[in-house]
Formats: sequence, C-alpha cells, structure tokens
Amino acid sequence: MRSAHLIRVLTRRKTDDRCEDAGTPKLARVLGLFDLCALGVGSTLGVGVYVLAGAVARHDSGPAVTLSFLVAAIASAFAGVCYAEFAARVPKAGSAYVYSYVSVGELIAFIIGWNLVLEYIIGTASVARGFSNYVDSIMGNVMRDTLTEYLPLNMSFLSPYPDFLSCTVVLVLSLLLAWGVKESTLMNNIFTIVNLITVVTVIVCGSMKADLKNWSLHDVPAKAGSGGFMPFGISGVMAGAAKCFYGFIGFDCVATTAEEAKNPQRNIPLSIIFSLIIIFLSYFGIATVLTMMYPYYLQDPYAPLPYAFEKVGMPAVKVMVTVGAIFALCASLLGSLFPLPRMIYAMAIDGLLFRKFALIHPKWLTPINATLFAGFIGAIMAALFNLEQLIDMMSIGTLLAYTIVAMCILVLRYRDVNPTGSFEHNRKVKSNVAMDKFVTLFNLTSSKHPSSASEQIANWSIALLIASLAAVCLCLIHLEGQIVAGSYWAISLLSILSAISLIVLLVIYRQPQNDTVLSFKAPGIPLVPALSIFMNTFLMLKLDMHTWIRFSIWLFIGMIIYIFYSIPNSVEGLKDRLYDNHVKLDIRSKSDNKYASQTTKL
Repeated sequence: MRSAHLIRVLTRRKTDDRCEDAGTPKLARVLGLFDLCALGVGSTLGVGVYVLAGAVARHDSGPAVTLSFLVAAIASAFAGVCYAEFAARVPKAGSAYVYSYVSVGELIAFIIGWNLVLEYIIGTASVARGFSNYVDSIMGNVMRDTLTEYLPLNMSFLSPYPDFLSCTVVLVLSLLLAWGVKESTLMNNIFTIVNLITVVTVIVCGSMKADLKNWSLHDVPAKAGSGGFMPFGISGVMAGAAKCFYGFIGFDCVATTAEEAKNPQRNIPLSIIFSLIIIFLSYFGIATVLTMMYPYYLQDPYAPLPYAFEKVGMPAVKVMVTVGAIFALCASLLGSLFPLPRMIYAMAIDGLLFRKFALIHPKWLTPINATLFAGFIGAIMAALFNLEQLIDMMSIGTLLAYTIVAMCILVLRYRDVNPTGSFEHNRKVKSNVAMDKFVTLFNLTSSKHPSSASEQIANWSIALLIASLAAVCLCLIHLEGQIVAGSYWAISLLSILSAISLIVLLVIYRQPQNDTVLSFKAPGIPLVPALSIFMNTFLMLKLDMHTWIRFSIWLFIGMIIYIFYSIPNSVEGLKDRLYDNHVKLDIRSKSDNKYASQTTKL
C-alpha cells in the first residue's frame, strides 16, 4: 500500500485547473516574435561564435569543423522541434520542467528543473567570466596580473583570483532584468543586432581572403593529424560535434518565456525554429571562412577571429570583431541569465522550491526574488571559478533535458486522451491480446484512436527504446576500436542492439496517435524524437567521469530538497490531499445518512 502511494506521489502530473487569485500580479506579456528570436539568437550566439570554431578546428576536426557544426545543429534541431510542439501544448513559464511535469510526473520534472537551474547558473557564470577574460585581454591582462598578485585564491578548485568584473556585470544585469522584461529585452535586441552585423561582416570580409587550398593541406605537423579536409577522421568530427553542441545551448531559453510572450502557441515554436536556422548559418559561415582564410593547425584557440584577420592583413576587421565580440558576450550573458529566475519561479509557484521565489513585483511584473537570487548565485560563481571549471558541467543537464522532452513528446502523442470513452475498444483489444498478441502489438487491425491498451504498449515500448538506444551508444563508444577493426562479436552485438531498437521503433510507429489539434506538431513521429534521444544520449555518454560525479553531487542535493521540502509543499500534492479528504468526508456523510435512515426505520 505504501509503495503504491509513493509511486502515486512521484508520478503525479501537473494539472491546468489551478485557481489563481484575480488580484495576484502576473508576468507581463510583452514579447513578440522578433523579441523571442532575438532572445534565442542572443543567448546562443555568444562565446561559441568567437572562440569555438578555431578551437575545435585546431584540436579536433580540422576544416571538417563545418561538419561538426552540422551534426550539432541536427541534434539541436531534433530537440528544437520537440520543444516547439511542447510550447504549443503547454504555454507556461518553465520550459522542459513544465513539459515533463504535465506529461511524465513530478519526480522527473523536479530532476529536469533542478538540472536546468544548474545549466543556467553555469551558463551565466561562464559567459560572464568569458566577457571578463576578453575585456582583460584587450587591456593586456592588467586585471588578472594585479589580482593574482594581491588577492590570490590558493585553492586548486577555485580561480587563481577573484574576478570582480564578472561579478559586477552579473549583478548589474540582474538588476536590469528585475527592473522589467521590456527594458532588458530592448537592450538584448540591440546587442543581438550588433552581433549579427559583426557575424555578417566576418563572413563577407573573410570570404575575400578565402583560399580553398587550406582545406586540402597535407604537409602538416604530426599533431595536426593526416591533413586534408578531415585530418582527424570521423571520430574527430564527432568529438568536435560534442564540443560544438555547447555552441547551440541556449535556444531553449525561449521556451521559458511562455507566460511573457504574445500568442505563445504560435510565436514560441516559430522563434525556436528561426533561431536555430540563424545560429547554424552563423556558425557554419564563420567556420567555413575561418578555416579557408588560415590553416586549421595554426588557429588561435582562444581568439581565432582577431588572430586570423591580423595574419591575413585586415586589422580594421580585427577591431570590428573585437567590438562585436563584446556586444555578443553581453547579449549572451543576458540570454543566459534571463531564463534562470523564470525556472526558479516556475518551480516555486508549484511548491517544489521555496515559495518566496514565486513573488511577482507589483510594479515591474518580474519574479523579483528569483531574479535577484539567481543573479547573486551566478555572480558568486563567476567571481570564484574560472571558465574551464564552469563549463565542465554545462552540457550534461541540457542533454538530459532534451532527452526527457523527446521522450515526453512520444508519451503525449500516444496517450489515450479520452480513456472513459474507449471502454468497448479497450475490451476488444484485451480480447485480441489474449487471442493473438502479435496482432495487437503491431496494431494489425489498424485502429485509428488510442486506447488504454495501445497507450500501455507505447509506454513500455518507449522505455525499451530508450534502454536499447543507450546500449547502442555504449557499444559505439566503448567498442569503437573493435568495430572499426572488423571484430565479428562487436559488429554482431551492435547489429543485434540496433535491430532491437528498430523493431521497438516499428511497434511504437504502429500504435494509433491522438488527434489533438495544435498550432505546431513535431514532424516524423516517432523517428525524430528517437533520433534526438539517440544523439543526446551519445553525447552525454561521451562526457568524462568527473562531470558525471559532479552531476551526481548536484542531483543528490536536489533529492534532499525534494524529499524534505517539495513533497510536503507540492501544490499538486495539496490538491491530492484535499481530494482524498473530500472523498473520505463524502463517504462518511453517506454512511452517517444511511445509519440515520436505518435508525429512523427502527
């Protein structure tokens, strides 16, 4: 009995029938399609566009860094269309947290929300630190040298010095965000427009110095691979893709603004798709001209664009890139900080985090406490940790969130939305299961509407699909050498696991989908979510053990909060308790009335 109650608690889903006080302040709906696109582009097209292409080209992919960006873009696109459908289904603040709460259950939702809080905190701190490092390098590293000499932090797990500039920048932008969404969005739009102008300038000017011979170099140092377009092979392209994926993190922040967007069912899906297209074209264009302008093995991994333009004799463009990079980092910092308080706010209003964070300022209409708290934590982390330490855990929370969103899309598509109305169909299906399980498993009767039986088959198949895809990923990662060498047992194992995944995918495909009308639906169900799950799982498993250990520590802290605060204070839990008490009172009342009636007769 207790285990059944525990399962009910952990899997209870968010409902939309919350009674909201008419006098309670709500988030202001001021964001249009352009604002949402600018937020998605600005939050994503920051450090990556000015650093990532050169670093990945030199160390991992060579000129094939363009393919690495393409692979990362495809993985992000699969996740993006799943996010877009969810935004059309659930136009509320909270992004993947709310999506998983509505479709899967409270425990998974808390885990996703907790991971996204970590992602946004690290994203804010890392961009702030990158901004500080960039400005400091322009000034000749005066700040670094002075603070290291007078205020050293002699601890291996901390930065060599406290970075007061990054701390101050985060605090100032937090106050700007607390002041109002409209004002901060205007600033973000300006930063993003300047950033895009800089990107276009780099691509146009760089193409004037482009030389296709730099994609076919063979007289290269030993550490630069074998030369040519793909000097490090396919494995180098995929390793580069794992790093390039960091450059696409941030577009999902658009989905956290659903309660502040005008017409969110239409504008959020469109802005996610438009943002990803703009981001990919920017990365692909810059990676192309950068590796054509200057040999990949001579790239500067820390400031590739200014270095390359200086080497090809275009110092004026170097200055423009430097200024554009500062604006880009400001836009990226605003975009990284923007979703963090909204995530905390969404969890607080559901009772899963402390209720104080759900306070809306009556005049500014922003989550004031959540914004200031988020800014304070981000500022402290930016001041005390260096860039490498901050980005170690950046990807894992995002990839896990993307995986859960893709899983939720599958669950929702095959859910029986009218279970009470399909009794006869369910009984028929059950009869068929007893007679011929194969017919039911593959829906050979071609049923058009989901039933409780088909929903159960789909759910079990989705769980098996995730397990089989994870096994395929582990096989590809840990048996890569044996597979490339043609080992019979390794290839056989991979083939068996792949066949299981395809059969399970076929079973899911054959189940009837519900016909819920939405303004946007992800195409290619169930293939697109399955590919998203596969690629995200593969990239997660490529992360090192230290990242998983740090992630486990963060998750353990979250579980302590969930057990001792979230479960007793959950709004959905309160609804369940009120409903149970109401049912008990109703039963007791009926029992008392029956007893009174019998007494009267006597």
